[in-house]
Amino acid sequence: MSRSRVVVVGAGFAGFQAARALSRTVPDKTEIVVLNPTDYFLYLPLLPQVATGILEPRRVSVSIPDSLPRARLVLGEADRVDTAERRVHFTDPEGGRGELPYDRLVLAVGSVNKLLPVPGVTEHASGFRGLPEALYLRDHITRQIELADDAATAEERAARRTFVVVGAGYTGTEVAAQGKLFTDALTRKRRPEQQGSPRWLLLDIADRVLPELDRRLSTTADRVLRRRGVEVRTGTSVQEATSAGVLLDDGEFIGTRTLVWCVGVRPDPLVSDLGLPVERGRLLVEPHLAVAGHPEVFACGDAAAVPDATRPGQFTPMTAQHASRQGRLAGLNVAATLGHGEQRAYKHHDLGFAVDLGGVQAAANPLGVPLSGPLAGAVTRGYHLAAMPGNRVRVAADWLLDAVLPRQSVQLGLVRSWSVPLDSASPELARIPGGPDKQH
Repeated sequence: MSRSRVVVVGAGFAGFQAARALSRTVPDKTEIVVLNPTDYFLYLPLLPQVATGILEPRRVSVSIPDSLPRARLVLGEADRVDTAERRVHFTDPEGGRGELPYDRLVLAVGSVNKLLPVPGVTEHASGFRGLPEALYLRDHITRQIELADDAATAEERAARRTFVVVGAGYTGTEVAAQGKLFTDALTRKRRPEQQGSPRWLLLDIADRVLPELDRRLSTTADRVLRRRGVEVRTGTSVQEATSAGVLLDDGEFIGTRTLVWCVGVRPDPLVSDLGLPVERGRLLVEPHLAVAGHPEVFACGDAAAVPDATRPGQFTPMTAQHASRQGRLAGLNVAATLGHGEQRAYKHHDLGFAVDLGGVQAAANPLGVPLSGPLAGAVTRGYHLAAMPGNRVRVAADWLLDAVLPRQSVQLGLVRSWSVPLDSASPELARIPGGPDKQH
């Protein structure tokens, strides 16, 4: 008998869980192929801790070959899917072209940075979607604090010590909260005459931080940020970005050398190029995650517009919780089409959310119970350890070391600004699978 081949495109939250479910369900005669630009699953929620020196980058990178030994990893970025010929065309890391025929296909390509038509943003802002960007930001922040020591003028010194984050969703809020602690620690090591509190601004056009969350969690996060010294500017947007700073829509100019763009994400353009029905860039799927008219094609995570059984007439939001669970169900439903089990419709109630605000502070509402302070911090870190598919002991060890030792404030010089452009990031960044400004 010929082997059936299941191709999973993307190894973010959805793709990784789909491949894992398939590995545990289908027999060896079914070939599982994972197409992904990198050889690791990236645990996005902890990326701010990489950028601020708490965690080493390998801690949030879970090896695909080690974690999914039954799957064959193909390094590459999907360029086109031919649903008539049942082939995925891709480009490998060295520019070579290839194709993968499939019997079943799971599309979990995730999302890319959402850009707004703001002059200068693509030239002067950095995104926050992958490891290279996190490593670059850590180096950049450290460098600005060091360069500020020898600034020629007080104006330049202030600009280098000013950090602007646009977007007060999960990622932006955590970057600002963790970043303020990081720069405060860096400046405490300077000579007395060079000390001073760095300035952090968090901007969003919404009327509050974390607008997608319960207002009580939003209020908690806002209070922690302001107490820490972060300037929260709601109802505010950037009108223009330059090499010297940003012009706000109220006419104020903020001198800065650091603009971090965290306004959210949009579905990977590959989905729209399929020629199949989409909803705001997401591939329309049936409740069991198959594409109408193409029972051999399944989609999940940020790539899919999945009917929300808990809110009739709406689609599930682009969150890590949904992506993980949709990925697992997609894997099980694909296995069912191969004769192993029965297909089920997707249904999931959010279990709550957690926002790590650095130190012992967090905002969380597990099972709808609002928490703040150290208790929320413990719940948040416990959740991350439970949700990670690997590296738990190493992550916990890094947290312990960070609690008792000062952070190392050296530049690694591994990533240059030109290699992490906001508008057309490298394959690893432009199509990081798994999802958004990940809610967790």
